[in-house]
Amino acid sequence: MTAIKHALQRDIFTPNDERLLSIVNVCKAGKKKRNCFLCATVTTERPVQVNVVKVKKSDKGDFYKRQTAWALRDLAVVDAKDAIKENPEFDLHFDKVYKWVASSTVEKNTFISCIWKLNQRYLRKKIDFVNVSSQLLEESVPSGENQSVTGGDEEAVDEYQELNAREEQDIEIMMEGCEYAISNAEAFAEKLSRELQVLDGANIQSIMASEKQVNILMKLLDEALKEVDQIEMKLSSYEEMLQSVKEQMDQISESNHLIHLSNTNNVKLLSEIEFLVNHMDLAKGHIKALQEGDLTSSRGIEACTNAADALLQCMNVALRPGHDMLHAVQQQQQRFSDLREQFARRLTNHLNSVFVQQGHDQSSTLAQHSVELMLPNHHPFHRDLLRYAKLMEWLKNTDYGKYDGLTKNYMDYLSRLYEREIKDFFEVAKIKMTGTTKEGKKFGLHGSSGKLTGSTSSLNKLSVQSSGNRRSQSSSLLDMGNMSASDLDVADRTKFDKIFEQVLSELEPLCLAEQDFISKFFKLQQHQSMHGTTMSETEDTDGGTLSRSYNPSVAQPISSEKDMIRQMMIKIFRCIEPELNNLIALGDKIDSFNSLYMLVKMSHHVWTAQNVDPASFLSTTLGNVLVTVKRNFDKCISNQIKQMEEVKISKKSKVGILPFVAEFEEFAALAESIFKNAERRGDLDKAYLKLITAVFFNVEKVANESQKTPRDVVMMENFHHIFATLSRLKISCLEAEKKEAKQKYTDHLQSYVIYSLGQPLEKLNHFFEGVEARVAQGVREEEVSYQLAFNKQELRKVIKEYPGKEVKKGLDNLYKKVDKHLCEEENLLQVVWHSMQDEFIRQYKHFEGLIARCYPGSGITMEFTIQDILDYCSSIAQSH
Repeated sequence: MTAIKHALQRDIFTPNDERLLSIVNVCKAGKKKRNCFLCATVTTERPVQVNVVKVKKSDKGDFYKRQTAWALRDLAVVDAKDAIKENPEFDLHFDKVYKWVASSTVEKNTFISCIWKLNQRYLRKKIDFVNVSSQLLEESVPSGENQSVTGGDEEAVDEYQELNAREEQDIEIMMEGCEYAISNAEAFAEKLSRELQVLDGANIQSIMASEKQVNILMKLLDEALKEVDQIEMKLSSYEEMLQSVKEQMDQISESNHLIHLSNTNNVKLLSEIEFLVNHMDLAKGHIKALQEGDLTSSRGIEACTNAADALLQCMNVALRPGHDMLHAVQQQQQRFSDLREQFARRLTNHLNSVFVQQGHDQSSTLAQHSVELMLPNHHPFHRDLLRYAKLMEWLKNTDYGKYDGLTKNYMDYLSRLYEREIKDFFEVAKIKMTGTTKEGKKFGLHGSSGKLTGSTSSLNKLSVQSSGNRRSQSSSLLDMGNMSASDLDVADRTKFDKIFEQVLSELEPLCLAEQDFISKFFKLQQHQSMHGTTMSETEDTDGGTLSRSYNPSVAQPISSEKDMIRQMMIKIFRCIEPELNNLIALGDKIDSFNSLYMLVKMSHHVWTAQNVDPASFLSTTLGNVLVTVKRNFDKCISNQIKQMEEVKISKKSKVGILPFVAEFEEFAALAESIFKNAERRGDLDKAYLKLITAVFFNVEKVANESQKTPRDVVMMENFHHIFATLSRLKISCLEAEKKEAKQKYTDHLQSYVIYSLGQPLEKLNHFFEGVEARVAQGVREEEVSYQLAFNKQELRKVIKEYPGKEVKKGLDNLYKKVDKHLCEEENLLQVVWHSMQDEFIRQYKHFEGLIARCYPGSGITMEFTIQDILDYCSSIAQSH
């Protein structure tokens, strides 16, 4: 390596006025190993420039060439990879990161050490050294100002010192005085030696001349030492005196410190006593209010509330360390606990008695509402109890056990009270729906509970007569209950709707008022953030215990308080849902169409309740009842479809408008009036689609089974009725079905007309059908008259059989037959007759066209004209 270093210095760096300080044999990491050398160099000229040069062997020979050079000031980071283990890899961060692998760890460490020294000397520590052993850097720290860089080549760098300006000036003056020094160095050196000897002699003479003055100076110094001794003796005496004063001052200082300490302790003791007296002293008035305060008057309640708050503040005062060990503090705390227990017991007993009294007071007012569909108002009771709301909050924070007991007692008393009120309220509603109690019993209503025991299946097993409709079925139903048919008309349904709406309108504010009161009185949070938990919809309505662990110092979660409100509401109003279900069952039993009214009303109230609070008791309960109403509505639809499937037609009378078609019209008209602007329009649309599909299917089924009335007439009349109904009601979801009904009506009208018109001119029809058949077989039209069966004589013979009189007679018979087929309700006779007239004229023109083409020049014509046909049809229609 020394030989290589020498060669590189000679061949590469000396010509560039550079000196090579360190060298390391490396190759690039991760690639094919092509060795090169990294060299640390400095320039010999001032200012000194430090470079890192990459040198590699030439491909053409054994000489080396300079490839890349980086200024050391551009080097940002030297990364040795591992400061503990030996690792030949290292990175140099210039404009980019260069990764190298040294031939040995020793060479790598020597090179990094040289870079670190150059950084210390010339760059003032600008380079960061990462993963470099601290020991390696410590060994490289210079021991003196002019400590040389290790290595023989670096000594010259450290020994060289630049001349300052004065030194340069002196040398220039000396050189000017000895110009021959440049040509004769020996003469110049001899002259300098002689001048040095002269200077040495002058120095010696000067020293000898100053000896006398030195003796005088020494004498003065001896005198000065004597004076110093005398001063030191005086200072010693002064020091002894000051020591005595210092001891006295120390005693005074210690005494002052003790006095200050005593005063500080007294101030602190006074502060602690004042703190305890100010925070743990309960006024006598408050104590008296807690022990004997009047809990019935507003003034007494306010005094008790203030006293309870003051007691709570005293009990919750944050004592300082050590206070709880004081006997007086312990006594005061025990006294507070006794007061709290005594007042909590007194408050609990009083509120329990108020709850009981409320039950008695409200029971006395039930008779006033027995004939009116109105629930008793609990606002006065709530108003009186809300005066105790702050005391309930105090009880909740201080004695949760008694608070929990009061909660249970309130639920127990109020649940029984509300159960009586609500059952009586629903009993009045049922009586108003059915008329009288006896009539209610005929519908299967027994007792005040309002349970329905009658079988609903008997209402649906109604035989549908061929000409019957919904009203005849309702009449048969009312015959079972000895009620008139008018009891199920629109007025009665409207009456039911009003009663049901009034029931919901009475229940809703009752539940909301009670929930609001519970929240305020028991200090429970009604509202919560969206991420709070809510109760399950299938919660047990029997209501379990509401007790739970409670720490007054820890705030209860909002969600648990919201759940507690719901539990209380479920326990208090546990009878609402079954009573509503019973009322719904009764309404459905009176008239299955009542389920439409109930669905709309219940949906609206559920929507309103969910907008207020989707997880509230009212919203959940009404939602559960809505499921029952929707189930009844679906059952009503299913029953109508079942009745359609079970319909039977008479074999002796004409069919006319089928009962279930008329029923669908009644249902649709009623539903559109009920569901106008309703929230659950989607349910009705689905029901429409089910019903109309069943109607279409069963109309076709009945038409196929009809023996008395032609199939086309049944289809035509009923689909015309369906089309008229849908056009009048404008039901958007049934637009496609309306178009289909119109198409079916048109198709079957045309089919019936064509079929019927074939009979009055039967022989003529058969003759021309034979003519068309010959033409279809390939016979030319003008040659048909040469066919034996279809010659002119045969044509004249057939035409003579249908003179005008016979045609009119045939049309008259056709009119009578059509009149027998069609029903009066739909009033389609004139429409059908006009279509037959048009079809007859079309056939007439067709026959004339065939005569003109197949019998040209024969002069054969029909014995009646188009005008005759118009006159026949008009006179026949007028005569009937």
